Amino acid sequence: MNTSTLIAPPALVRRAEQQDTKAIQALDSAHYIHPFTDHGQLAGRGARVITRGEGIYIWDSEGNRILDAMSGLWCVNAGYGRKELADAAYQQLMTLPYYNSFFQTTNVPAAQLAAKLADLAPEVGGRHFDHVFFSSSGSESNDTNVRLVRRYWDLLGQPQRKTIISRHNAYHGSTMAGASLGGMSGMHAQGDLPIPGIVHIEQPYYLENAKPGESEAAFGVRAARWLEEKILEIGPDKVAAFIAEPVQGAGGVIIPPATYWPEIQRIVDQYGILLISDEVICAFGRLGHWFAYEKFGYRPDLVTFAKGVTSGYVPLGGVMVGDRVAKVLIEQGGEFNHGYTYSGHPVACAVALANLELMEREDLPRKVREDIGPYLAERFAEVGQHPLVGVAETCGFVGGLVLVKDKASRAMYDPDLGVGMMCRAHCFKNGLIMRAVGDRMIIAPPLVMTRAQIDEMVALILKCLDATLAELRQKGLHA
Repeated sequence: MNTSTLIAPPALVRRAEQQDTKAIQALDSAHYIHPFTDHGQLAGRGARVITRGEGIYIWDSEGNRILDAMSGLWCVNAGYGRKELADAAYQQLMTLPYYNSFFQTTNVPAAQLAAKLADLAPEVGGRHFDHVFFSSSGSESNDTNVRLVRRYWDLLGQPQRKTIISRHNAYHGSTMAGASLGGMSGMHAQGDLPIPGIVHIEQPYYLENAKPGESEAAFGVRAARWLEEKILEIGPDKVAAFIAEPVQGAGGVIIPPATYWPEIQRIVDQYGILLISDEVICAFGRLGHWFAYEKFGYRPDLVTFAKGVTSGYVPLGGVMVGDRVAKVLIEQGGEFNHGYTYSGHPVACAVALANLELMEREDLPRKVREDIGPYLAERFAEVGQHPLVGVAETCGFVGGLVLVKDKASRAMYDPDLGVGMMCRAHCFKNGLIMRAVGDRMIIAPPLVMTRAQIDEMVALILKCLDATLAELRQKGLHA
């Protein structure tokens, strides 16, 4: 990455690093309700105050530099401190900071971004994506998908096709519809979810769900056929769509076997249901392609996006609407009674355009596919040799490793021990952000990472694994 494009005005850096940590923590505790947080625990220890970022690093209010191996929340693909993106936001704010897209109105960046995304989305198997619906997040986009899917079938005279099938341990957002589409039991327990018309099948997680002696290839086909079983159970004439992440992100970087997606495609084709590819995490270079469906070769009808489209600099999401659905909505649908105040927000769209231009100029998807992605896989395989690691795997620029009690048998720790959270604590102590999903430790670094920085990250991971193992042995929990 060209460091001349980083934002680092000295006055801003000094001001950020001179924040009074305790004062900010007190304000935070008194007024800020955080997402996915136990606020009793947070009040007791105080929030970590992040003050600035540059490249793949962030700094806290105590001046500690931290390697962000999670790209914020899977989204800072182009890295922190990109002046091009700040300039795009500033120029648009000074030109037209906001106008809505209701009432037969548009704005220049929204129209240009829609065209750019349509150009980037590859045609696969005769499926084209010439239309885009904008939102501000992946959650909103998946709410939109529910509306789009059910409206589509209504217009085709099949209003009974309302059921959408998803997967357990999937993540599709935290709004009522998004959380319902997702398969997170903890989210379903709070809010009487899922809402009607959404059901789930098991996830294609080989380590957890394979039969003894079953090959990954055989498991992939069997896992896909859980969809067919559910369709037949419900009745094919009642099923509207299947939604899935190409690689499950928040569920722990669950990478399906190579045989999974071809069989899923056969099933949705056979029963005529729509296929939704939720690429909020996986699009925009994360798996080495602009969109992940190209990598796996399947043919979705709708593609959810957000996060990496702006590298997280400004909230923006949307749905790529395939021609099969768009044609019906446009030619038969009349007014589509759905939308958001910030659909096609001009500043967000301007930043997205600048971000996509930056990613094209630096050839980041190809870099992930041919250079740093394979190198990450190589180094992660070395991490897999650690005595605490049972499995270590990557796909593009995401990776996950499983902490195990016994390496030979892959026997897991008692979940109540919280070994993953123990490891995460050592990561924070040693200047590394790595996420714990149960006892799976996962990463999704910025795509601007160099090989030398991958080496630095791997050294930190191994250091934290050593510290975790030492703590477990001290407590008599590991031989």
